[in-house]
Amino acid sequence: MGIAMPGDSERWRCTGCGNLTRFDVTRTVRSEDFVHQDLAGRGLVEERSVLTETVERVRCRWCGATDSVEIVPRPDADGSAADASAESTTGRA
Repeated sequence: MGIAMPGDSERWRCTGCGNLTRFDVTRTVRSEDFVHQDLAGRGLVEERSVLTETVERVRCRWCGATDSVEIVPRPDADGSAADASAESTTGRA
């Protein structure tokens, strides 16, 4: 069974060390790709459609834990961070 991917309003958090930003993710992807090969035979994937994706493991990059990663709400999921980022930190416009 796979591990859930965070949704648009969620993110991973390591309960062991508090990491919110660095994770090693092992996943299996089944996809259909449109590959364009040039005349020399080099291929480039121009389009990819993911048919299935399974996250097998999420490991915290900071402490190495694989059993302490949880999904938590993103603090800016309601859009308030976009409004706050437009404000100056110095109090000047």
